[in-house]
Amino acid sequence: MPAPLETFTARLARTRDATRVAGLDALLITPSPDLRYLLGVAGASHERLTCLVLPADGDPVLVVPALERPGLDGTPVLALGLEIAEWTDEQDPYALVTAVLRRAGSPVTRAGVGDAMPAAHVLALRDAQPACEQKLASTVLAQLRMRKDSAEIAALTVAGEAIDRVHARMGKWLRIGRTEAQVAADVAAAIVEEGHTSAAFVIVGSGPNGASPHHDVSTRVLAPGDVVVVDIGGPTPDGYFSDCTRTYSLGEPADADAAAGYAVLQAAQDAAVAAVAPGVTAEQVDAAARMPITNAGFGERFIHRTGHGIGLDVHEQPYIVAGNDLVLEPGMAFSIEPGIYFRGHWGARIEDIVVVTDSGVTRLNHRPRDLAILPV
Repeated sequence: MPAPLETFTARLARTRDATRVAGLDALLITPSPDLRYLLGVAGASHERLTCLVLPADGDPVLVVPALERPGLDGTPVLALGLEIAEWTDEQDPYALVTAVLRRAGSPVTRAGVGDAMPAAHVLALRDAQPACEQKLASTVLAQLRMRKDSAEIAALTVAGEAIDRVHARMGKWLRIGRTEAQVAADVAAAIVEEGHTSAAFVIVGSGPNGASPHHDVSTRVLAPGDVVVVDIGGPTPDGYFSDCTRTYSLGEPADADAAAGYAVLQAAQDAAVAAVAPGVTAEQVDAAARMPITNAGFGERFIHRTGHGIGLDVHEQPYIVAGNDLVLEPGMAFSIEPGIYFRGHWGARIEDIVVVTDSGVTRLNHRPRDLAILPV
């Protein structure tokens, strides 16, 4: 369900205030999750510039190619009464952005550009505004987006339930003699069937491939005793992502140490989730995940951060990693996903999305976290 107009009005006002506090004169946001957060429209960045010009002092203006203007019909942009500055192909859109920025009267010396803005637009804006220092818009927007409101948490809850339903069906597809790619095709279809708009990623890492955290899929044929890491997710119609990992075994694991290693991993994931609470730092949660794994002698097998924020991006702030002293607050949503990897043999990972509450934490994924032994 689309957010009400008041939500976008409030977000624009908060962003404008935060831009001023950050010492920036304006934000320049091209199509991206940032633009969806601010205006409720997604779109894509093409060679023609679409750009929200959001001055720290002044009204926002959406610069848009004339041929794409009809695509705004029925979106919050029109209902918000936002000024739309159209341009045609014989015009210079970067000069138009500059003209909009000059309306406030004060020179624009520092502007935040969207983190996902294509370099072609970044450099053209730099040429059009040589006296303007460019900073990342995430200086402002990341701080706002990482604190989810109740509607965003509800959207993430729906996404979590949808991906749980896919994991509940995994036993139908993980079968001896099938390839990882065949399994992934069925899983991707189910992700859409269960309420997502697309499958953003499907990792099926069987046997030694499970020891590569970002393995995709391959033509490897599933064999008896394989430990299989399945990491899946995608966006829902509201734009909010799911992301959940479970580890399966085709019969009893062929590797003798897999069951004991997995028990350590499960204890680590539980410990990290239990550590989440307001006032705790991101690095303290990461440390809680690492301690059981390190104590068991597997510290060098845990080769990535414990988690990442999630929302309109599948990876966003806050990052749950050593060195991040960010203090957790209610409304922050992120993954807890420790893993252990024995290169050339097997790997395992458990991932849930959690949300910081006023008093602690709640999980948004509820499938069993035991090593799932599937019949063969």
